[in-house]
Amino acid sequence: MTVALIAVLVLCAVDTVWQMLYLLHMFQLNAYRNDLFAAWCKEHENDVLPSRRFIGLLGLAVMLILSAGKLASWNVNPAVGAWIAVAALALTVVADIPKKAKKPLVFTGRVKRLMVTISVIALLVFGGVAALWWLTELRLLGAGAALLVLWLLAIVTVVPLANLINHPVETAINNKFINEAKQILADHKTLKVVGITGSYGKTSTKYFLQSLLATKFNVLATPGSVNTPLGLVRIIRENMRASHEIFLAEMGAKWVGDIRELCDLVHPQYGIISSIGPAHLETFGSMENIVSTKFELADALPADGFLCLNTDNEFIAARTVENTRTVSYGVAADSAADYRAVDLKVGVSGSTFTVVAPDGERCDYTTRLLGAHNIQNLVGCIAIAHQLGISLQQLKYAVRLLKPVEHRLELLPNGFIDDAYNSNPAGFKAALDVLAAFPGQRVLVTPGMVELGDKQDEYNEQCGAYAADKCDYAVLVGHRQAPPLKRGLLAAGFPEEKLYVASSLQDGLNWVEALPREGQRTVLLENDLPDNFL
Repeated sequence: MTVALIAVLVLCAVDTVWQMLYLLHMFQLNAYRNDLFAAWCKEHENDVLPSRRFIGLLGLAVMLILSAGKLASWNVNPAVGAWIAVAALALTVVADIPKKAKKPLVFTGRVKRLMVTISVIALLVFGGVAALWWLTELRLLGAGAALLVLWLLAIVTVVPLANLINHPVETAINNKFINEAKQILADHKTLKVVGITGSYGKTSTKYFLQSLLATKFNVLATPGSVNTPLGLVRIIRENMRASHEIFLAEMGAKWVGDIRELCDLVHPQYGIISSIGPAHLETFGSMENIVSTKFELADALPADGFLCLNTDNEFIAARTVENTRTVSYGVAADSAADYRAVDLKVGVSGSTFTVVAPDGERCDYTTRLLGAHNIQNLVGCIAIAHQLGISLQQLKYAVRLLKPVEHRLELLPNGFIDDAYNSNPAGFKAALDVLAAFPGQRVLVTPGMVELGDKQDEYNEQCGAYAADKCDYAVLVGHRQAPPLKRGLLAAGFPEEKLYVASSLQDGLNWVEALPREGQRTVLLENDLPDNFL
């Protein structure tokens, strides 16, 4: 009996570890926010409490019933219930082994502190069960089993509870790091700070601008898609040097006030708004909130600074900025922007275009970048670099050397176009335009778009319709966004026999590989959702 009870506790502890690793991962992907995590749990009830876990719960229930029967003088050995629980929990533990994630849990300091708090809570629970079982000479065997059942059912609440417990400590640590970063910037008297924001295109814009400015300046830029307050703080504390002349700060936002918070941290003198569209519409609630949030960057700039604006974008063009100088740019055929691209030719191996500056100066450029929207971002970067003192001619070589940003319309040697990073309606359509320019067999592989609020199905259906004459085959990954994408494709006349709904990305790629070859094959990987959206 004792061996069986120890086995029950050990198996429950192991399953707790598996569940906590998964839930912590989802909590991290939801920005360590209890409200976002709660919303995610509501949408993913089957992931939070999968049916396989009821095997172990059923075993514990049998143990509880048989132990109650012993107290009621049933002719039954409670050890039978304990061993049934062991067998059932063993099956659950095996089934709950964590699966490989696309973006694994990062064991940051915050995650480690959460794990310590969760461990303390778990020790209290398991210690209580052990006390019920052994200090009472097994008289409360059923009570211990009941406590384990409650623990396994309610374990999802432990992560946000631990987050609440740790909140004062996390706040103190964050404030310390923020103040250190602010002091570093305050001590760097000559540093020029450029804020970069937009609903999409900001990471590509940052990388292009870093390469162009590096022809004259020592530039520090936030790496990857680091664009949150604590992300910027970490880069400033760990990477900022006295020799840096320019700091490029990518600024992301999901809520009204997010850009203002970032500006209060780094105090940019210059900025660029690359685009405005319905990205993160689910959290912003309306396009008006998105526009006002992006223009929080404009509000933060000084009178002697300037703001670069993509006036091809209707939301940007409609907004007036009065507190700082504005510099417009665009690639539209009818553009009247200060910096505009003319004679734009976009092909499968790159693009050529001519930039016309405010004073009428013209300069021809060649780049390996694909897609008109990439050229749009690049023209904005040329405008900033020129305004900061680099001649248009000096920028020609840097533009020629530019490489596509990883996972953003990156043409791979195997014929795949990797545009896997967080798609949006405008980016989705721009990527489809690129795919359409390729000869031979053109294949779209996508799980669709998320975080678009009530309009998510509508935007996915629109992009499905737009894709109908841009690809020869379409693979829709998963079953969340596939229905509206499929509706759009079929409504626009796409042949159903050339459409496949895949259970996973690998399933979809296997289907693509099995397709008959029809000349050169080009596969567009459009968006690759993180684990919390699967």
